[in-house]
Amino acid sequence: MIVTVTANPAIDRLVSLLEPLERGAVVRSEIAHDDPGGKGINVARVLHAAGVPVTAVLPAAADEPLLAALVALGLDHRAVSVSGRLRVNLTLAEPEGVTTKVNSPGPRLDDAELAALTDALAAAVGPGDWAVLSGSLPPGVPFDWYATTTRRLQQAGARVAVDTSGAALGLTVEQSSPDLMKPNSDELAELLDCDPDEIERDRRHAAARAHQLREDHGVGTVLLTLGGAGAVLASAEGSWFCPPAPVTVRSTVGAGDSSLAGYLVAHVAGRSPAECLASAAVHGAAAAALPGSRLPGPSDLPEAPHVETVDPA
Repeated sequence: MIVTVTANPAIDRLVSLLEPLERGAVVRSEIAHDDPGGKGINVARVLHAAGVPVTAVLPAAADEPLLAALVALGLDHRAVSVSGRLRVNLTLAEPEGVTTKVNSPGPRLDDAELAALTDALAAAVGPGDWAVLSGSLPPGVPFDWYATTTRRLQQAGARVAVDTSGAALGLTVEQSSPDLMKPNSDELAELLDCDPDEIERDRRHAAARAHQLREDHGVGTVLLTLGGAGAVLASAEGSWFCPPAPVTVRSTVGAGDSSLAGYLVAHVAGRSPAECLASAAVHGAAAAALPGSRLPGPSDLPEAPHVETVDPA
Protein backbone atom coordinates (compact mmCIF):
# COMPACT_ATOMS: atom_id res chain seq x y z
CA MET A 1 0.00 0.00 0.00
CA ILE A 2 1.08 3.56 -0.73
CA VAL A 3 -0.38 6.52 1.13
CA THR A 4 0.12 10.10 -0.03
CA VAL A 5 -0.48 13.21 2.01
CA THR A 6 -1.22 16.59 0.46
CA ALA A 7 -1.22 19.26 3.16
CA ASN A 8 -2.03 21.97 0.61
CA PRO A 9 -4.42 20.46 -1.96
CA ALA A 10 -5.95 22.47 -4.77
CA ILE A 11 -8.24 22.51 -7.71
CA ASP A 12 -5.91 22.75 -10.72
CA ARG A 13 -7.72 24.86 -13.31
CA LEU A 14 -6.35 24.56 -16.84
CA VAL A 15 -7.08 27.34 -19.30
CA SER A 16 -5.88 26.41 -22.79
CA LEU A 17 -5.23 29.61 -24.69
CA LEU A 18 -5.97 29.86 -28.41
CA GLU A 19 -3.19 32.40 -28.95
CA PRO A 20 0.06 33.40 -27.22
CA LEU A 21 -0.32 35.05 -23.82
CA GLU A 22 0.15 38.83 -24.02
CA ARG A 23 0.35 40.82 -20.83
CA GLY A 24 -2.39 43.43 -20.59
CA ALA A 25 -4.32 42.04 -23.58
CA VAL A 26 -7.58 40.12 -23.97
CA VAL A 27 -6.75 36.52 -24.92
CA ARG A 28 -9.17 33.87 -26.19
CA SER A 29 -9.28 30.41 -24.62
CA GLU A 30 -11.03 27.08 -24.68
CA ILE A 31 -13.39 26.08 -21.85
CA ALA A 32 -11.47 25.79 -18.56
CA HIS A 33 -10.90 22.28 -17.17
CA ASP A 34 -10.61 21.50 -13.44
CA ASP A 35 -8.65 18.60 -11.90
CA PRO A 36 -7.99 17.63 -8.28
CA GLY A 37 -4.42 18.71 -7.59
CA GLY A 38 -1.57 19.24 -5.20
CA LYS A 39 1.62 17.20 -5.50
CA GLY A 40 0.54 14.30 -3.28
CA ILE A 41 -2.79 13.99 -5.08
CA ASN A 42 -0.96 14.06 -8.43
CA VAL A 43 1.24 11.17 -7.27
CA ALA A 44 -1.84 9.28 -6.09
CA ARG A 45 -3.64 9.82 -9.39
CA VAL A 46 -0.75 8.41 -11.43
CA LEU A 47 -0.43 5.41 -9.08
CA HIS A 48 -4.17 4.79 -9.26
CA ALA A 49 -4.12 4.92 -13.06
CA ALA A 50 -1.30 2.34 -13.01
CA GLY A 51 -3.38 -0.01 -10.84
CA VAL A 52 -1.29 0.44 -7.68
CA PRO A 53 -3.30 0.49 -4.41
CA VAL A 54 -3.08 4.02 -3.01
CA THR A 55 -4.88 6.21 -0.50
CA ALA A 56 -4.72 10.01 -0.58
CA VAL A 57 -4.89 11.85 2.76
CA LEU A 58 -5.76 15.55 2.67
CA PRO A 59 -7.48 18.38 4.57
CA ALA A 60 -10.82 19.37 3.05
CA ALA A 61 -14.36 20.22 4.11
CA ALA A 62 -16.99 17.67 3.14
CA ASP A 63 -18.52 19.90 0.47
CA GLU A 64 -15.29 20.69 -1.39
CA PRO A 65 -15.57 20.02 -5.16
CA LEU A 66 -12.13 18.39 -5.02
CA LEU A 67 -13.51 15.50 -2.96
CA ALA A 68 -16.30 14.93 -5.49
CA ALA A 69 -13.63 14.82 -8.20
CA LEU A 70 -11.67 12.16 -6.28
CA VAL A 71 -14.84 10.10 -5.93
CA ALA A 72 -15.45 10.40 -9.68
CA LEU A 73 -11.92 9.10 -10.31
CA GLY A 74 -12.48 6.18 -7.96
CA LEU A 75 -9.44 7.26 -5.93
CA ASP A 76 -9.48 6.11 -2.31
CA HIS A 77 -9.00 9.05 0.06
CA ARG A 78 -9.32 10.18 3.65
CA ALA A 79 -10.28 13.81 4.19
CA VAL A 80 -9.78 15.67 7.46
CA SER A 81 -12.37 18.40 7.91
CA VAL A 82 -10.99 21.96 8.02
CA SER A 83 -12.69 25.34 8.14
CA GLY A 84 -10.80 27.03 5.30
CA ARG A 85 -11.66 26.67 1.61
CA LEU A 86 -9.19 24.97 -0.67
CA ARG A 87 -7.17 27.00 -3.16
CA VAL A 88 -7.52 27.14 -6.94
CA ASN A 89 -4.27 27.04 -8.92
CA LEU A 90 -4.40 28.41 -12.44
CA THR A 91 -2.44 27.02 -15.39
CA LEU A 92 -2.38 29.06 -18.61
CA ALA A 93 -1.32 26.85 -21.51
CA GLU A 94 -0.26 28.54 -24.74
CA PRO A 95 -0.55 26.79 -28.13
CA GLU A 96 3.26 26.41 -28.47
CA GLY A 97 3.48 24.48 -25.19
CA VAL A 98 4.54 27.31 -22.88
CA THR A 99 2.70 27.13 -19.56
CA THR A 100 2.28 29.80 -16.90
CA LYS A 101 1.22 28.59 -13.45
CA VAL A 102 -0.31 30.83 -10.79
CA ASN A 103 -0.43 29.09 -7.38
CA SER A 104 -2.43 30.37 -4.40
CA PRO A 105 -1.16 29.98 -0.80
CA GLY A 106 -4.00 27.79 0.44
CA PRO A 107 -6.06 27.96 3.66
CA ARG A 108 -4.42 28.31 7.08
CA LEU A 109 -4.49 25.15 9.22
CA ASP A 110 -4.76 25.64 12.97
CA ASP A 111 -3.03 23.37 15.49
CA ALA A 112 -6.04 21.07 15.92
CA GLU A 113 -6.52 20.65 12.16
CA LEU A 114 -2.84 19.89 11.63
CA ALA A 115 -2.85 17.35 14.47
CA ALA A 116 -5.91 15.66 12.95
CA LEU A 117 -4.22 15.52 9.54
CA THR A 118 -1.07 14.01 11.04
CA ASP A 119 -3.06 11.42 12.98
CA ALA A 120 -5.11 10.50 9.89
CA LEU A 121 -1.93 9.93 7.92
CA ALA A 122 -0.38 7.81 10.68
CA ALA A 123 -3.58 5.74 10.94
CA ALA A 124 -3.61 5.07 7.18
CA VAL A 125 0.00 3.86 6.99
CA GLY A 126 0.99 0.40 8.19
CA PRO A 127 4.39 -1.24 8.71
CA GLY A 128 6.14 -1.72 5.37
CA ASP A 129 3.86 0.74 3.56
CA TRP A 130 5.16 3.74 1.65
CA ALA A 131 4.11 7.21 2.76
CA VAL A 132 4.62 10.00 0.23
CA LEU A 133 4.92 13.49 1.72
CA SER A 134 4.98 16.02 -1.07
CA GLY A 135 4.21 19.57 -2.03
CA SER A 136 4.13 22.95 -0.36
CA LEU A 137 2.91 23.52 3.17
CA PRO A 138 -0.08 25.80 3.75
CA PRO A 139 -0.02 28.78 6.11
CA GLY A 140 0.05 27.73 9.76
CA VAL A 141 2.04 24.54 9.21
CA PRO A 142 5.61 24.62 10.62
CA PHE A 143 8.36 24.09 8.05
CA ASP A 144 9.64 21.10 10.07
CA TRP A 145 6.34 19.21 9.73
CA TYR A 146 7.70 16.86 7.07
CA ALA A 147 10.71 16.10 9.28
CA THR A 148 8.69 15.34 12.41
CA THR A 149 6.13 13.34 10.41
CA THR A 150 8.88 11.35 8.69
CA ARG A 151 10.35 10.33 12.04
CA ARG A 152 6.93 9.36 13.42
CA LEU A 153 6.05 7.20 10.42
CA GLN A 154 9.45 5.50 10.31
CA GLN A 155 9.20 4.66 14.00
CA ALA A 156 5.94 2.88 13.15
CA GLY A 157 7.70 0.82 10.46
CA ALA A 158 6.71 2.77 7.33
CA ARG A 159 8.97 3.89 4.51
CA VAL A 160 8.84 7.58 3.67
CA ALA A 161 9.35 9.46 0.40
CA VAL A 162 9.60 13.26 0.46
CA ASP A 163 9.30 15.74 -2.40
CA THR A 164 9.18 19.37 -1.35
CA SER A 165 11.20 22.56 -1.63
CA GLY A 166 12.48 25.62 0.19
CA ALA A 167 12.62 25.73 3.99
CA ALA A 168 10.57 22.53 4.33
CA LEU A 169 13.12 20.66 2.20
CA GLY A 170 16.08 22.02 4.15
CA LEU A 171 14.63 21.08 7.54
CA THR A 172 13.60 17.65 6.29
CA VAL A 173 17.18 16.68 5.45
CA GLU A 174 18.58 18.38 8.56
CA GLN A 175 16.19 16.74 11.02
CA SER A 176 15.23 13.39 9.48
CA SER A 177 16.42 10.72 7.06
CA PRO A 178 13.72 9.86 4.49
CA ASP A 179 13.95 6.54 2.68
CA LEU A 180 13.52 8.30 -0.66
CA MET A 181 13.86 11.90 -1.79
CA LYS A 182 13.10 13.36 -5.22
CA PRO A 183 14.85 16.70 -5.67
CA ASN A 184 15.38 18.40 -8.99
CA SER A 185 18.73 19.97 -9.86
CA ASP A 186 17.81 23.39 -8.41
CA GLU A 187 16.62 21.89 -5.12
CA LEU A 188 19.67 19.66 -4.77
CA ALA A 189 21.98 22.57 -5.54
CA GLU A 190 20.26 24.66 -2.87
CA LEU A 191 20.70 21.89 -0.31
CA LEU A 192 24.37 21.32 -1.11
CA ASP A 193 25.31 24.90 -2.04
CA CYS A 194 26.54 24.04 -5.53
CA ASP A 195 25.83 24.91 -9.17
CA PRO A 196 22.61 23.41 -10.63
CA ASP A 197 23.89 23.85 -14.20
CA GLU A 198 26.91 21.70 -13.41
CA ILE A 199 24.62 19.01 -12.02
CA GLU A 200 22.62 18.94 -15.26
CA ARG A 201 25.68 19.06 -17.55
CA ASP A 202 27.57 16.08 -16.10
CA ARG A 203 25.82 12.84 -15.14
CA ARG A 204 28.82 11.69 -13.08
CA HIS A 205 28.80 14.93 -11.13
CA ALA A 206 25.02 14.61 -10.68
CA ALA A 207 25.51 11.09 -9.27
CA ALA A 208 28.23 12.34 -6.93
CA ARG A 209 25.97 15.10 -5.60
CA ALA A 210 23.08 12.67 -5.15
CA HIS A 211 25.36 10.36 -3.14
CA GLN A 212 26.55 13.35 -1.14
CA LEU A 213 22.94 13.96 -0.07
CA ARG A 214 22.70 10.31 0.97
CA GLU A 215 25.96 10.26 2.88
CA ASP A 216 25.71 13.66 4.55
CA HIS A 217 22.08 13.36 5.63
CA GLY A 218 21.31 9.63 5.79
CA VAL A 219 18.80 9.66 2.93
CA GLY A 220 18.21 6.10 1.71
CA THR A 221 17.73 6.70 -2.02
CA VAL A 222 17.83 9.86 -4.13
CA LEU A 223 15.82 10.15 -7.33
CA LEU A 224 17.29 13.24 -8.99
CA THR A 225 15.27 14.63 -11.89
CA LEU A 226 17.22 16.75 -14.37
CA GLY A 227 14.43 18.02 -16.63
CA GLY A 228 15.45 17.75 -20.26
CA ALA A 229 18.80 16.22 -19.24
CA GLY A 230 17.30 12.99 -17.88
CA ALA A 231 17.41 11.56 -14.36
CA VAL A 232 19.83 9.95 -11.91
CA LEU A 233 19.18 7.39 -9.19
CA ALA A 234 21.59 6.98 -6.25
CA SER A 235 21.18 4.28 -3.63
CA ALA A 236 23.29 2.02 -1.43
CA GLU A 237 23.46 -0.37 -4.41
CA GLY A 238 25.05 2.16 -6.79
CA SER A 239 24.00 4.88 -9.22
CA TRP A 240 22.33 4.95 -12.62
CA PHE A 241 21.58 7.50 -15.33
CA CYS A 242 18.59 7.56 -17.68
CA PRO A 243 18.57 9.94 -20.66
CA PRO A 244 15.36 11.81 -21.47
CA ALA A 245 12.70 9.96 -23.42
CA PRO A 246 12.20 11.38 -26.93
CA VAL A 247 8.91 13.29 -26.52
CA THR A 248 7.62 16.68 -27.57
CA VAL A 249 7.26 18.73 -24.41
CA ARG A 250 3.86 20.39 -24.08
CA SER A 251 3.76 21.14 -20.35
CA THR A 252 6.04 20.35 -17.41
CA VAL A 253 3.20 20.61 -14.86
CA GLY A 254 3.06 17.38 -12.84
CA ALA A 255 6.15 15.87 -14.48
CA GLY A 256 8.09 15.58 -11.22
CA ASP A 257 5.09 14.08 -9.42
CA SER A 258 4.67 11.58 -12.24
CA SER A 259 8.36 10.66 -12.04
CA LEU A 260 8.05 9.88 -8.33
CA ALA A 261 4.91 7.85 -8.96
CA GLY A 262 6.64 5.99 -11.78
CA TYR A 263 9.52 5.05 -9.52
CA LEU A 264 7.11 3.67 -6.91
CA VAL A 265 5.09 1.77 -9.54
CA ALA A 266 8.22 -0.22 -10.39
CA HIS A 267 9.56 -0.40 -6.83
CA VAL A 268 6.44 -1.99 -5.33
CA ALA A 269 6.47 -4.48 -8.23
CA GLY A 270 9.94 -5.61 -7.14
CA ARG A 271 11.84 -4.19 -10.10
CA SER A 272 15.58 -3.48 -10.11
CA PRO A 273 16.91 0.02 -9.38
CA ALA A 274 17.62 0.54 -13.10
CA GLU A 275 14.05 -0.46 -13.98
CA CYS A 276 12.68 1.84 -11.26
CA LEU A 277 14.65 4.73 -12.75
CA ALA A 278 13.42 3.91 -16.26
CA SER A 279 9.84 3.84 -14.98
CA ALA A 280 10.35 7.21 -13.31
CA ALA A 281 11.79 8.67 -16.52
CA VAL A 282 9.00 7.50 -18.82
CA HIS A 283 6.26 8.62 -16.44
CA GLY A 284 7.84 12.07 -16.16
CA ALA A 285 8.29 12.29 -19.93
CA ALA A 286 4.69 11.20 -20.52
CA ALA A 287 3.44 13.97 -18.23
CA ALA A 288 5.58 16.54 -20.07
CA ALA A 289 4.13 15.40 -23.39
CA LEU A 290 0.55 15.97 -22.21
CA PRO A 291 -1.15 19.40 -22.27
CA GLY A 292 -1.62 21.53 -19.17
CA SER A 293 -2.06 19.59 -15.94
CA ARG A 294 -3.07 16.25 -17.44
CA LEU A 295 -1.37 13.25 -15.84
CA PRO A 296 -0.28 10.05 -17.60
CA GLY A 297 -1.78 6.59 -17.59
CA PRO A 298 -0.17 3.38 -18.89
CA SER A 299 -1.26 4.08 -22.48
CA ASP A 300 0.60 7.41 -22.48
CA LEU A 301 4.04 6.01 -21.65
CA PRO A 302 6.78 6.25 -24.29
CA GLU A 303 9.39 3.56 -24.85
CA ALA A 304 11.90 3.48 -22.01
CA PRO A 305 15.39 4.80 -22.81
CA HIS A 306 18.44 2.69 -22.03
CA VAL A 307 19.57 3.08 -18.42
CA GLU A 308 23.29 2.92 -17.73
CA THR A 309 25.35 2.54 -14.61
CA VAL A 310 27.25 5.72 -13.80
CA ASP A 311 30.30 6.13 -11.56
CA PRO A 312 30.17 9.29 -9.43
CA ALA A 313 32.83 11.85 -10.36
